Amino acid sequence: MLHITLPDGSQREFPGPVTVADVAASIGSGLAKAALAGKIDGKVVDTSFLITQDSPLSIVTAKDADGLEVIRHSTAHLLAYAVKELFPDAQVTIGPVIEHGFFYDFSYKRPFTPDDLVAIEKRMTELANKDEPVVRRVLPRDEAVAYFKGMGEHYKAEIIASIPSNEDVSLYREGAFEDLCRGPHVPSTGKLKHFKLMKVAGAYWRGDHRNEMLQRIYGTAWATKDELQQHLTMIEEAEKRDHRKLGRELDLFHIDEHAPGLVFWHPKGWTLWQEVEQYMRRVYRDNGYQEVKGPQIIDKSLWEKTGHWDKYRDNMFTTESEKRDYALKPMNCPGHILIYKQGIKSYRDLPLRYGEFGQCHRNEPSGGLHGIMRVRGFTQDDGHIFCTEEQILPECLAYTALLQKVYADFGFKNIIYKVATRPDARIGSDEVWDKAEHALMESLRASGCEFEISPGDGAFYGPKIEYTLKDAIGRQWQCGTMQVDFSMPERLDAEYVGEDGARHRPVMLHRAIVGSLERFIGILIEEHAGALPTWLSPVQVAVLNITDAQADYCREIAKSLQNQGLRVITDLRNEKITYKIREHALQKLPFIIVVGDKEKEAGAVAVRARGNKDLGVMPLEAFSKLIAADVSSKV
Repeated sequence: MLHITLPDGSQREFPGPVTVADVAASIGSGLAKAALAGKIDGKVVDTSFLITQDSPLSIVTAKDADGLEVIRHSTAHLLAYAVKELFPDAQVTIGPVIEHGFFYDFSYKRPFTPDDLVAIEKRMTELANKDEPVVRRVLPRDEAVAYFKGMGEHYKAEIIASIPSNEDVSLYREGAFEDLCRGPHVPSTGKLKHFKLMKVAGAYWRGDHRNEMLQRIYGTAWATKDELQQHLTMIEEAEKRDHRKLGRELDLFHIDEHAPGLVFWHPKGWTLWQEVEQYMRRVYRDNGYQEVKGPQIIDKSLWEKTGHWDKYRDNMFTTESEKRDYALKPMNCPGHILIYKQGIKSYRDLPLRYGEFGQCHRNEPSGGLHGIMRVRGFTQDDGHIFCTEEQILPECLAYTALLQKVYADFGFKNIIYKVATRPDARIGSDEVWDKAEHALMESLRASGCEFEISPGDGAFYGPKIEYTLKDAIGRQWQCGTMQVDFSMPERLDAEYVGEDGARHRPVMLHRAIVGSLERFIGILIEEHAGALPTWLSPVQVAVLNITDAQADYCREIAKSLQNQGLRVITDLRNEKITYKIREHALQKLPFIIVVGDKEKEAGAVAVRARGNKDLGVMPLEAFSKLIAADVSSKV
């Protein structure tokens, strides 16, 4: 007898080998219909998988995360099937699952058009409706190579040829289409109902720019119609909030082909930058950080000591002068250790907190650049704390509380916490790692934060906390970090004199709250859809006249508000007031003041708030108090 143990602990007996589908059918017809795959000892398998020995088994359906993965993987194959039906000359390459969907790369003689995508999606629906069985078979590697070469699928043959010759490979067939794949897949195409093709883009074969440029078709797939629609609505909302689009419309910044991956900040954008930087500078000052500044270009000997020259050189911009090699710094930490090492440090000096708005450069691949979110030159609110092992916990506790306040001030209330623990390859004793991991977790518990553990995801030199923001439309952005480092003080010979008179290594805590200022400002723009809170808005008030008779009064109002520390512009153009109001409303200003003869005579102002809210006529003093309250409350 064969015994199958189900997730609830119950067992089912079968007289001999049985498939996952058979087990599902024995439980109930509803489950048999819903089954997409099975999970045995942590491995997801097809419903056709034959179980030959006593095993634990869970039936995977569309409600499970594994089920959604199977749906997306199978939909990628459905896409390739449809492309081959419509464009028989196209060659298929790879089609993996990605976050929220999948893609498939094709080689074809001409670019796919938006109309092609419509036709392909329509054909996918037709093929899904045919409910064709998805059947797996296994071939020896060389036989599979010959099979795909015979079909003219040279890319697929090249992929298989890279597999060791003694290994078999699995193929999946649906209707007239057969593809190389490890699986698993849905039992039939009819299980694929809720999908959408999103876009087509270029991608080099095997990610190498020296190879042919392929065409990558992206799609999304979901378990239900509602989930698909929610995702499409989120995508639509994200497009409205795209920081690149808003950056142009609001005249904040631009990216230029003369400096790929670097940002040209316009006056209004630089004003926003300065508000973020000066806010963070106050955070430094009020929390015991001493601001420092290190050089941009440092001799390679330092990067050799830190390990960057060996392991990170391809991502560094290098230069040469007088037969010496240098690199633009990709990070600030080594420079902070050099500052720390000037003069003897005592245990009484610790914790010693350095902060720097340090500009870094990293040679990111051009294909990975994205507006101001992914750039080659960026500035970090970079802080490093030199402390003893006993000080790790209180420093992390204080840092988490500080980070929560900063994020709340910027409008982010939802934070996800994750602790990345020791990897297999690491330095330092288990005792020291125990202390560091315990300190990080205890600091989060003491802060009242629920957190996830990411086993083995820490750096080789220490564990870390990752702080991830969740924005207004549900997207997640990993920004803040607190990282414990035992390595760099050792590599660069940093010391302090302990209470015992002996020399000791400090622990180095790497911390950043907003991370890259460029990226954080991009997140802010998208979070607020360009309608930044009053305290951050590059222009907080526009003062508009109806006729020339109020021009001098408008200037007086502007001067009074500027003396209050507000950012104010006047618009005294000889244009219709409705035109001027609309133009400034499109710039998403927090307040627009309109002045006519009545307001001038009364020494008052007519106020419009963002969102076309008419706040009516009020004394200038009342408006001054209103906007001051907005700024101080950071709404």
